[in-house]
Amino acid sequence: MAKIKLQPKRNFGRKDGCRRCGRKRGMVRRYGLRLCRQCFRDSAPALGFRKYS
Repeated sequence: MAKIKLQPKRNFGRKDGCRRCGRKRGMVRRYGLRLCRQCFRDSAPALGFRKYS
């Protein structure tokens, strides 16, 4: 009888959340930030981002 080789389980969906609060929705991953949009608004001036309009 032939042995069946099992494939590793694939992960789908949101795996990693915000670095500050752990929330998984509304992520800002650009430039490697990995912050949710709420935490990004709080910490953006300290990170050097400016609001132009």
